[in-house]
Amino acid sequence: MSTSLSHVTGVKYPPLYEGTIGDALQRAARLWPDAEALVSCHQNTRLSFAEILEQAESLALGLLAQGLKTGDRVGIWAPNCTEWTITQYATALAGMILVNINPDYQSRELEYALNKVGCKALVMVPKSKHIDYLDMVNTLSWEQKLPDLAVKILISPDHESGYQRFDDLLQAGRAADPADLQHIQSKLSANDPINIQFTSGTTGSPKGATLTHRNILNNAYFVGAAQNLSPDDRLCIPVPLYHCFGMVMGSLACCMHGTTAVYASNRFDPGLVLQTLQSEKCTAVYGVPTMFIAMLDHPDFKNFDLSSLRTGTMAGSPCPIEVMKRVINDMNMDEVTIAYGMTETSPVSFQTAKTDPLDKRVSSVGRIHPHVEVKIIDESGATTKRGVKGELCTRGYSLMQGYWNDTEKTDLCIDDEGWMHTGDLAVIDDEGYCDIVGRVKDMLIRGGENIFPREIEDFLFTHPDIAEAQVFGVPCEKYGEEVCAWIRLTPNSTLSEAEIKDFCVGKIAHFKIPKYVRLVSEFPMTVTGKVKKNTMREQMTRELETNASS
Repeated sequence: MSTSLSHVTGVKYPPLYEGTIGDALQRAARLWPDAEALVSCHQNTRLSFAEILEQAESLALGLLAQGLKTGDRVGIWAPNCTEWTITQYATALAGMILVNINPDYQSRELEYALNKVGCKALVMVPKSKHIDYLDMVNTLSWEQKLPDLAVKILISPDHESGYQRFDDLLQAGRAADPADLQHIQSKLSANDPINIQFTSGTTGSPKGATLTHRNILNNAYFVGAAQNLSPDDRLCIPVPLYHCFGMVMGSLACCMHGTTAVYASNRFDPGLVLQTLQSEKCTAVYGVPTMFIAMLDHPDFKNFDLSSLRTGTMAGSPCPIEVMKRVINDMNMDEVTIAYGMTETSPVSFQTAKTDPLDKRVSSVGRIHPHVEVKIIDESGATTKRGVKGELCTRGYSLMQGYWNDTEKTDLCIDDEGWMHTGDLAVIDDEGYCDIVGRVKDMLIRGGENIFPREIEDFLFTHPDIAEAQVFGVPCEKYGEEVCAWIRLTPNSTLSEAEIKDFCVGKIAHFKIPKYVRLVSEFPMTVTGKVKKNTMREQMTRELETNASS
């Protein structure tokens, strides 16, 4: 075993970008004014960088005309659309703080989020999927549960009492004095907070990670650089814009590199994404592992021409090695990268490169990003030796300012030396490659044996009939915890639960073999495609308790 420590620091070049998002957009409009910057297929919209800048400046002036000012929080509650991106840039130009609202939030969650950060304005669609946004906001307003919300802006051709139309604000801004906006921009700093993103809140209420221009612009640049994005590339972004993956690694990376951003639909649909990759001749595509699995498993997958693809990024949750191999071989993505990070770090800390050996590209999350520092610590807080598991801690330019209006929770995860304690279990090898092996809280202990679900999931995925596997612990009186696996099979498979257990015998240690196996058609998921293991654990525990008492 190596005697060196699991402590890595990224290179210090190129130097960090010290401008604002407004500066970056103006730069893009100067360098590539007529280049196609944004294609929204479901809206039949195509905008150049110059057109995005014009609309963003107009909307910024329209927001100022509504009495909003620098530092005010403006919520955006909508699925992927052109207006989302225009709002992102407009608020940045005016120095307002964009608050990303999960499109799947229900009334109670919306009320909490808007009041937590004191949103003065909300940009929203009237309806999405099966959710009536208008009804929710109207009800909360009538009940006076949104005391800070003064301006409501509707992305809709229809007029609604109490709301401003998005397009009307654009028109109002075009008639305003641009000097007002120029004066504001001259006073903005790269270190100003510009974005609040709520964490998933698996324990307690969601927390608002507060990010600066400097945080997210630089992360966007380095994520794009790792993929060699250029003005010749067309990046399909099916991940939600309300998440860092969409708005930072996607939209802002395109802005920094002159790349075309492509939205296939307002929400992820594997068939529409495949169609868009073909029709728009995309060279790159993003997704969490479940999205790539859904595309690969699409019944018409082989009928789509994906020859234009070369790269992209898979992130958001650990990627099964077999999925990565299929993405490279079957989707023509020879240069695909895997990235690791978290909302609080803007988000990426590690990423693979196309020059990495294939085994490292499919089995790790790559090496440390420029200007970022990471160490792996044991339970005592000491830095581990290379090859030894521990909790991943990170610091650097990408670290958030903190959780909005929540010093206590900020101090719980960021220590006095500026290290963010991520809660992720990781290993760094002698060459600096990092492997995420699970969550500290996901690790289960069966009869004194430490078991890491990711290891079992990767093994189960080697069976050709297993499409997805999720492993977690459930309570056990004798051993403390037992291993449980929820498994989704490939289409037409007749594999049984007993056969899955038999497949494990002699290949993994007996204590890692799942005692409980459930075949499911789908997993409970967040809108970003992350599996809700807590929900699965709770459901399975209730089922076992019911069976034991009957």
